[in-house]
Amino acid sequence: MAQPWKVLESVATDEGILELRQRGERDFLITVNSLVLMNSSLHRSELALGELACGHLKQQSGPRVLVGGLGMGYTLRAVLDNLPPSGSVVVAELNPVVLEWCRGPLAFLTGGAASDPRVTVEIADVADVIMRSALAPKGFDAIVLDLYKGPHAKSHKIEDPLYGATAIEMTRAALKPGGIFAVWGENYDQAFDKRLVAAGFSVFSDRPGRGGLRHVVYLARMQQHREAPRMKGSRPAK
Repeated sequence: MAQPWKVLESVATDEGILELRQRGERDFLITVNSLVLMNSSLHRSELALGELACGHLKQQSGPRVLVGGLGMGYTLRAVLDNLPPSGSVVVAELNPVVLEWCRGPLAFLTGGAASDPRVTVEIADVADVIMRSALAPKGFDAIVLDLYKGPHAKSHKIEDPLYGATAIEMTRAALKPGGIFAVWGENYDQAFDKRLVAAGFSVFSDRPGRGGLRHVVYLARMQQHREAPRMKGSRPAK
């Protein structure tokens, strides 16, 4: 007989009641308004996301990576496992309690990924971090988005703050030449794929695993020179 879930902590957020639940020693859930956001038993797509985004950086000196969304830390763990000791990771996470969980009861699941000395966590919207980085002289070698609301058919094609055409342009400007933009999605969204291509990315998508629930990972590489983003209504310089 399955054990019941026990609520370890419950916190009110702008999107509803965020809870950490546990069953047994290693089974955890993070839910919002009883909707499951993350499950410690199902994370193969998160591991694939981090590996695909950063596997090419193992031999690079001082690579910089931005991760949007901490979750249970599985994507961050995969990113760290594919970086050299000189690498650094900025994690943008909206809810400070999620960071507390990853450094507390969930830490053993990922070998303490959130406390790794290479990691800096900003309690911030990743869209704001990307915008700030797009206007800064240093770019990221990879930007990895692992958010529970991935791109989907109802994402606004221009104004969505993460997956719309304007946001993609901003992300492109925040990457170094040849940088990777990797995104987790619940289902494949052809329109998002097309927006990435239109922005100058070469795009590969995959559904990791065999059988069961298979989420999608988008891997977009920018080959052109890094450019400053054009603001809405601006014109190219003559």
